[in-house]
Amino acid sequence: MSKILIKQRPFITRPENFQGVPTFVAEILARRGVESEQELELKLKHLLAPTMKGLTQAIHIIDEAIDQQQKIVIVGDYDADGATSTALMVLALKEMGADVHYLVPDRFKYGYGLTPAIADLAFTTYTPDLLITVDNGISSHAGVEQAQAHGMKVVITDHHLTTKETPKAEAVVNPNQLGCEFPSKALAGVGVAFYLLANLSSHRAKSGKSTAKITQYLDLVALGTYADVASLDYNNRILVDAGLKRIQQNLCRLGIGALLDIAGRDPASLKAQDLGFVIGPRINAAGRMETMDIGIECLLADDASKAYALAQQLNDLNVERRQVEGKIKQEALVELEKLEFDQQNLPAALVMFEEHWHQGVIGIVAGRLKEQFHRPAIVFAADEDGVHIKGSARSIDGIHIRDSIELVAEQHPHLISHFGGHAAAAGLTVKKEHFLEFKIVFEKLIATMDEDLFQAVLWTDGALSPEAIQINTVDLLQHLTPWGQKFPQPIFEGKFKLVDFRWLKDMHLKLRLALDNGQVVEAIAFSAKDKYDFNPMLDHVHLVYELEKNIFNGNVSLQLRVVHLSQ
Repeated sequence: MSKILIKQRPFITRPENFQGVPTFVAEILARRGVESEQELELKLKHLLAPTMKGLTQAIHIIDEAIDQQQKIVIVGDYDADGATSTALMVLALKEMGADVHYLVPDRFKYGYGLTPAIADLAFTTYTPDLLITVDNGISSHAGVEQAQAHGMKVVITDHHLTTKETPKAEAVVNPNQLGCEFPSKALAGVGVAFYLLANLSSHRAKSGKSTAKITQYLDLVALGTYADVASLDYNNRILVDAGLKRIQQNLCRLGIGALLDIAGRDPASLKAQDLGFVIGPRINAAGRMETMDIGIECLLADDASKAYALAQQLNDLNVERRQVEGKIKQEALVELEKLEFDQQNLPAALVMFEEHWHQGVIGIVAGRLKEQFHRPAIVFAADEDGVHIKGSARSIDGIHIRDSIELVAEQHPHLISHFGGHAAAAGLTVKKEHFLEFKIVFEKLIATMDEDLFQAVLWTDGALSPEAIQINTVDLLQHLTPWGQKFPQPIFEGKFKLVDFRWLKDMHLKLRLALDNGQVVEAIAFSAKDKYDFNPMLDHVHLVYELEKNIFNGNVSLQLRVVHLSQ
């Protein structure tokens, strides 16, 4: 485990901007870049205006396709953002009266995005007049050309970054394409689809045509946005909050309700984080282990028993995914041990490949290695063609993984067949015979980066006064939610006097702590045995913690949930 440096988050805006709240709340907001108190009002009317490049063209093309009963096919992606985007498109367009079908590439056969092979498959399966991509397509030049050669019009909706010219589709909607002035670049694929559909519906309403009530699908928008780890800027917080409220009120897709029921979660007390940690992984498991059609059909289901059966299938796939992932991670750690690295001489990047590893989970394993060792990690698995291997990359703050891979591709064009992604996560394909060369080149490149980046930092919101360490504060912070990417849940630090402690199941550490005002509070450190060197002879502990409610036997009390412990 890497040594952790504890720092306070800097102020991005001024705490003085917030007058109507306690000082510590004002500081929390300022550390997250909130500009004004208005940003605490998460109402749909505050959503950014639809100024996206290509939106008007896309609306006219789809509007005409609905009117003329042209056949439309949606080409999605095999993750939760892709699944929710596909379901949203299918449901809303059907509601407007469209003749619509969908296709999601099998990740093991076709890989990601609108490839020429997918364009062929769309043509042979449905002979569509119009093909719409969701959550992919911005790099699919050849796929677009192939679709057009089959006589289809193409509308791309995507959110991925690109530094290249956009494909020559009939319309391209992507806030991150060159020349798009839309202020938020953080929309997920499902957010882009939402904007397109909401504005298509209001365009049709003006002409007295069939429309759709797009707000009823905000549960899908919230789920896709959160599960894709999109930055929660003001615009995304509005979308996530609105969708979360629909789920809490049971106004959600039957499939989402069924997934929550199987996971034993009460919708009424659902938090945004549960979208990412409870529902998202179960949807993703379909694309990782089997085919994403199961996840999409679960979200489309309009019959409770069908929704439940598909949710159960997703849950089983997720159990299998966890087992496979755990096994690969163990094997990766054994490999690292063989190389006899200690923390001091770890390579700058962890690049690993085993022939039998499962393609569907290598991204998660890369993420786990990145977390554990605070290094960029790329984990490869064999491709079906026997010639290539596919890698999934995850990175730490300050190292843009997609750009780093692009740099290798520019300097050594023979090494990388194709790649794509974001700052924190990317995917790439290399020939098996080039793996070692790629590994050496990539490690060398990452080793040139500023060494401060390789120091794991735990950012806190500073110390809380004893008066603020009370149960009301939990409710107060709840009003600022949803927490998530780039808008993290507050964590605090402080030195406490140790009154008492006990071990639970010989793993978890339960502490009783005295505050300076004489108040005694409880804290819990999960899996402390493996994580921390706790010395019971010392009378003080330094904690980094979250505040939460502990509900036990109907009693509600304050509890500090330990994120880090030192003495």
